[in-house]
Amino acid sequence: MKLYLIRHGQTDWNIAHRIQGRQDIELNEMGRRQAERLAEAMKSRPVTAIFSSPQKRAWHTAKAVQGVWQVPLMTLPQLMEIGYGSWEGRTSEDILSTDRDLYEAWWKHPAQVAPPGGETLAQVDGRCRAAWDQIRSQITGDTAIVSHGGTLAHLLVCLLKGASGGEADGIVVENASITTIEYDPAAGVCSLVQLNDSSHLGGYENFLSSSTRFSK
Repeated sequence: MKLYLIRHGQTDWNIAHRIQGRQDIELNEMGRRQAERLAEAMKSRPVTAIFSSPQKRAWHTAKAVQGVWQVPLMTLPQLMEIGYGSWEGRTSEDILSTDRDLYEAWWKHPAQVAPPGGETLAQVDGRCRAAWDQIRSQITGDTAIVSHGGTLAHLLVCLLKGASGGEADGIVVENASITTIEYDPAAGVCSLVQLNDSSHLGGYENFLSSSTRFSK
């Protein structure tokens, strides 16, 4: 069966390069158009269930997909974006001006060091594994998973390698993109079919590149 890992559409904070994390930011006009284009693309990718982060930007993107296939849509808190604590709402430049030492320590050792009030990447890996355990116990066919850039990067590593930590670094998943995974339930093996497909966006593509850790 296939797993479609989908990132939410664009928000105003994506444009401003502000860290969203757990902040419940809505899709902007571009993000809503991207969700519509995504839904059109999913017409050739039938699914039997959709799992989504409960955050609005992911949920509304997932609802667009549900509008195509009319299948159950379930929220999982484990699919929420990485928690950046007091760094949320700020840009990396702003953080460097006030928290340089902690920022540099976090950048070097993100599995052990967390932003103030936020998560370590080891914790993110743990909840991605928990999310996958819950999803695979319920799916019966092709499935869509709608989440956030940082969380999806770690979930992808979890699916393909069962690995953790820095191996997710450098994986960029663009707004409203589709990453396709082939899952063999009998063998318990996942393989990558296509990473970060945004060809369906046409004139509404997201021109922003974002790092895994500050995926917004």
